[in-house]
Amino acid sequence: MVDPMKRWDVLVVGGGNAALCAAISARRTGASVLVVEAAPKFYRGGNTRHTRNMRCAHDSATGTLTGPYTEEEFWDDLLRVTGGETDEQLARFMIRESKEMLIWIAEQGVRFQPSLGGTLSLGRTNSFFLGGGRSMLNTLYLTAERLGVEVLYESPVVDFDIQDGTFRSATIERGGERVTIAAAALVAAAGGFEANIEWLKEYWGEVAENFLIRGTPYNRGSILKLLLDNGVERIGDPTQCHAVAIDARAPKFDGGIITRLDCVVFGIVVNKHAQRFYDEGEDIWPKRYAIWGRLVAAQPDQIAYILFDAPSLEMFMPSLFPPIAAGNIRELAGKLGLDAEAVQATVDSFNAAVRPGTFDHTILDDCRTEGLTPPKSHWARRLETAPFYAYPVRPGITFTYLGTRVDRDARMLMNTGAPAGNMFAAGEIMAGNVLGRGYAAGIGMTIGSVFGRIAGREAAANARN
Repeated sequence: MVDPMKRWDVLVVGGGNAALCAAISARRTGASVLVVEAAPKFYRGGNTRHTRNMRCAHDSATGTLTGPYTEEEFWDDLLRVTGGETDEQLARFMIRESKEMLIWIAEQGVRFQPSLGGTLSLGRTNSFFLGGGRSMLNTLYLTAERLGVEVLYESPVVDFDIQDGTFRSATIERGGERVTIAAAALVAAAGGFEANIEWLKEYWGEVAENFLIRGTPYNRGSILKLLLDNGVERIGDPTQCHAVAIDARAPKFDGGIITRLDCVVFGIVVNKHAQRFYDEGEDIWPKRYAIWGRLVAAQPDQIAYILFDAPSLEMFMPSLFPPIAAGNIRELAGKLGLDAEAVQATVDSFNAAVRPGTFDHTILDDCRTEGLTPPKSHWARRLETAPFYAYPVRPGITFTYLGTRVDRDARMLMNTGAPAGNMFAAGEIMAGNVLGRGYAAGIGMTIGSVFGRIAGREAAANARN
């Protein structure tokens, strides 16, 4: 049990990538660091447990990256996916700082592997963790503990003592008791509120009941709420989030990466009325996969179906659940509980609109439709070869973008416009500064790593002063 009389230099709230980067960064400067994680040890780490890669700028190819990814190209990608809804100064700063992260993360013991293939198309831009997110997380914990960082699990923060923008102490619940922890500086890295269905319903209405939560059930936004209630300035649209289309058969919580479906670009997507509702081939998949959760959320009953045929079956990474298969389109519709004539008409209409081209899923190819609304701009091929397949999908929420406003030192800003005295934030709890909307693969880990490292360093410096 933690000594209630001890005053720590830095208290880190949260247990994922951002929190561990902050804890390690602070400890390497000599600060005493305590990490409090609401989840049990098995579920520690929030969404980091389910990640695979991070996106960092780099000037040349490496042993695991196939080529350079410049700061300007990273910025252009971020600008495109957010539609300009980002703090440009902070985002460009993050991108510049990201160039050091591949080295720094490796110095903490994390190892990388060559990028995966298929629809991901990330061999040049994103570094994949050897063993995935859980392996990366375990390595960071091991490094932190070897450095002398102390960790408490099953210790949710239930209150903060914050006076005039200065953190004094936190109250945690542990073993049925409440304990007050004093620290010279606070780093909040406790994620968003995606697992809090009631809070989601405040902005989405009853449709949020049909959302599936890809990660931990412990990200309920309690730390975010405490900070906002104590005068920290909020940023971000509460309805914006990283939301993908995941298998509708996935569990309500913690289905993770293995329930995500990357086959949208190979087929068509219809709603319960057998109607297509968006361009499945709009852009390279890692730049568009995170719009499909919101698209499905806008459909009747928040359900949709990805339809494709035999040639596409082995072109994407398989998910946990097998696709539903049938010998013809009408039979497939029946298995999905859809109107067979309506599904057949939609497929026939799509097939008639397909214009031949040279299919290549790694580029924006010339396989498209003509005279169809919505169009399919790339990778359009007729669905005509049995067997035919389908996946039912629902919105899978990864993390929310409502958060705390920060400056380039990861210091929280107060509603007065002044910086907080000794409070810093990193990761999903402040991601809305960079992500006003939209997403590109690996950016969440970039935000967590970059601002986690900065938050820890700055919190430690603040504590020394």
